[in-house]
Amino acid sequence: MKDYTGWRARIGLIYMASSTVMEPEFHAMAPEGVSIHTTRIPFLNASSDGIRSMMSEGPLEDAARLLATAPLTAAVFGGTSASFLEGKGFNDVVADRMRAVMGDIPVTTASSAALLALRSFGVKRISFVGPYIEEVTQRGQAFFAANGFDILAADGLGITGDIELGEIPLERVYDFARRTVHPESEAVFISCTNMRSVGAIAALEQDLGIPVISAIQASFWHTLMLSGVHAPIEGFGSLFGQRLD
Repeated sequence: MKDYTGWRARIGLIYMASSTVMEPEFHAMAPEGVSIHTTRIPFLNASSDGIRSMMSEGPLEDAARLLATAPLTAAVFGGTSASFLEGKGFNDVVADRMRAVMGDIPVTTASSAALLALRSFGVKRISFVGPYIEEVTQRGQAFFAANGFDILAADGLGITGDIELGEIPLERVYDFARRTVHPESEAVFISCTNMRSVGAIAALEQDLGIPVISAIQASFWHTLMLSGVHAPIEGFGSLFGQRLD
């Protein structure tokens, strides 16, 4: 017999109501004994106005408060642009809003996890890849630049519809990342938690020869670190060989 409940760690996820990619990719990466538990937050679209509406006071706190009724080992807000849109430090503001209603549960955000993941490799020069419209792409670029990274290339697919984001084929993500990356980049960051990514990371690392970090992968990695789980995870990139100092 095998116990599939979270006897090792229980990861909480606050996720956009119409999004569909992050949960199955979390499950794909999960080692034995790690379970994922999700609550939802209303979301209009991936425009700046749509993101700001989601992040207004109330919906995040309601979702976090509900999620905190479960016995979790860590929790993550699964929105990348929603935690970088307002610039440096906004990811910390989002995390603080979660902590205010989640008690002692360790928390992170997709953008916070991405910063930690990139820093774990000691890289500075990166390429930024996302599905966003130009304004959101520029805000993502500015966020990582303000946090000490040199952005050598940044591009987006110009998509705002959340359902459309979730339907982007993995091979398109792979091709777009290959085309976008600057040859002098030390790492690539694939933004957005409703765009497929983790299934392409190993191939991208092999073909590019540099670490590839995605928002979904980094979010799961950081919640595992917060939960004290250091299981070997193969096939989803070199990040899972990294530990936090």
